[in-house]
Amino acid sequence: MSKLLSQMPQMNRRHMLGSAGLLGLFAAMPGYARAMASGDFGLIRKQVEDYVASKKVAGMLVSIGFGAQPAALVGAGNLALDIPTPVDANSLWRVYSMTKPITGMAAMMLVEQGKLKLDQPIADFIPEFANMKVLTDPAKSLDSVPAKTMITPRHLMTHTAGLGYNIVTKGPLLDEYNKLGISPAAVSKTPIPGFPLPAPTPPIDEFARRVATLPLIAEPGTIWSYSIGLDLLGYVIQVASGMEFGAFLQKSMFDPLGMKSSYWTVPQSEVARLSTNYAPFAGALIPIDPAQDSIFTVPPAFPFGGAGLVSSAHDYDRFLAMLVGKGQLGGTRIMSEATALMGMSNLLPSTAVTKGTWVEGQGFGAGGRVGLGNDKGPAGTYGWGGAAGTVGFVDHIRGFRASGFTQYMPAETYPFQREFPKMVYDQLQAMG
Repeated sequence: MSKLLSQMPQMNRRHMLGSAGLLGLFAAMPGYARAMASGDFGLIRKQVEDYVASKKVAGMLVSIGFGAQPAALVGAGNLALDIPTPVDANSLWRVYSMTKPITGMAAMMLVEQGKLKLDQPIADFIPEFANMKVLTDPAKSLDSVPAKTMITPRHLMTHTAGLGYNIVTKGPLLDEYNKLGISPAAVSKTPIPGFPLPAPTPPIDEFARRVATLPLIAEPGTIWSYSIGLDLLGYVIQVASGMEFGAFLQKSMFDPLGMKSSYWTVPQSEVARLSTNYAPFAGALIPIDPAQDSIFTVPPAFPFGGAGLVSSAHDYDRFLAMLVGKGQLGGTRIMSEATALMGMSNLLPSTAVTKGTWVEGQGFGAGGRVGLGNDKGPAGTYGWGGAAGTVGFVDHIRGFRASGFTQYMPAETYPFQREFPKMVYDQLQAMG
């Protein structure tokens, strides 16, 4: 396997939830409700079965739900090529950046409680961020000037803080991130081409302090740039709430919503449900994180608010269903309707430029992309994808949610993630 890995092209974990041509593809809700009852998802089923039959993936599962009704599942394949366990609602997947909307919505809960303000300087919680600097030429040097604007929670959750990310940042700043262990993600116990081995990631408080010592790539609030903002937001949540970040999520979101299979570290007792993560290469699937020896069975330095969760289709659907319910699932409300809608709205600063970025023509809310009712996506949509091919979104205007689960890196190897929203809307249109 090491020889094959060494031959693999360098991986770029850049990924996004985006889709063109969705405008006008609105489902007829009565037809959708009937189809939900019959379980007729022919277009989606064909896509899922084709991916598995062509051996592009070991397994794939799509979950779709209407209102607060239980989700319908369309799946094919197994947890791994060498594990003949069919994928189902309780299979475990590395959802990576689909953690970001969860962290963003957790911050919105604190906004509702008055413990956090969207436009409050995070220096109020982490004093080291009081005097940040901005690079004058990020591509060439670490020369910097004092920042004119303080970083806020709004900046962190919308990727407009000017922070970097070792999966997209280049130049001297990337070297500094790697030297200081500012790498809040786990991929494999085996070194992988394209992923320079950074220094060990420190505990969350030290992580935040180290980030504060480095200059920003842009003035806060001026450009959209994918970042560690949601990981840092996890520490802001910790300080503002007075609870460890993971414990806050467990008490305030996971437990109330019945999300019993969302883990930062997969317990040994649950490894049999964990899928294997693959890298497609030369027509084969190379296991880069086998379930039985997964890096997700090893406790991380801290709960990575940007990419740290392993979850099930059942659990993530519970989170999405809560958003469709505008903060409520069944008889349990974890945030007000106004808070949920705010988190799913366009929270980008008015000064932020998105032209030439992954989200050009789109909005960005609390950790997820927001559709603006143009050819990039219908109004009312909110969601994001993960580095290993997973994807999820809600349409709170039309009252449904959808998520897709599979495991391969890099996510852009196949168009599944990019085309997922259109596939869903096409299916709903066909059902009408």
